[in-house]
Amino acid sequence: MAHLLLIEDDVAIRTTLVRSLRERGHAVAASHTAMDGLQTALTERPDLVVLDLGLPDLDGAELLRMLRAVSAVPVIVATARDDEDEIVRVLDAGADDYVVKPFTAAQLDARVRAVLRRGGPGRAEAPVVVVGGLRLDAGARTASLDGAPLELTPREFDLLHHLANRAGQVVTKRELLTEVWQVPYGGADKTVDVHLSWLRRKLGETAQRPRYLHTVRGVGIRLSEPA
Repeated sequence: MAHLLLIEDDVAIRTTLVRSLRERGHAVAASHTAMDGLQTALTERPDLVVLDLGLPDLDGAELLRMLRAVSAVPVIVATARDDEDEIVRVLDAGADDYVVKPFTAAQLDARVRAVLRRGGPGRAEAPVVVVGGLRLDAGARTASLDGAPLELTPREFDLLHHLANRAGQVVTKRELLTEVWQVPYGGADKTVDVHLSWLRRKLGETAQRPRYLHTVRGVGIRLSEPA
């Protein structure tokens, strides 16, 4: 059973989803505004947040950015907005998945289970991966660099762990979108670029002066031990 937080202002949708998700075995808390949802997320520490974008007090994308500043909780954006640029923008802001209304409770439940599986132990091939001073433990969901802990979002951890499992190999962005994001959104290579830039910042490097993450132009990304 997962502890979910649903942030949705439409009372009919909120009531239906809360009931249906509870029937599927989840514990569900609900908020109808962005600020109440943020407070609930911080106090109740849910396993996953389902977030609508069209909230009355604050745009859901802005709430997502605020949430990402203080928490690594997985977030599924559930909204009527189906514009591809909007999807990419929200994924770049830190969402773990994006589902467009109308959808059924069964579809949402499947997305919830998929995101939680990706974030759980055993998702990646090797439980502990060490490349140079970089160490990632998939079971504990922890990462460190030269002995210092790295604060990574769930998506950043999955991306870095996928690359570390293939250290020395060039991994295409299409593979990353398929294997890490699970859904190969067409034309969303920018999503990978943004997350790589965040990882580089946390690894203390830049695209111009890489230590671990090397861009192979026109092919993909290679993670390798510093020379």
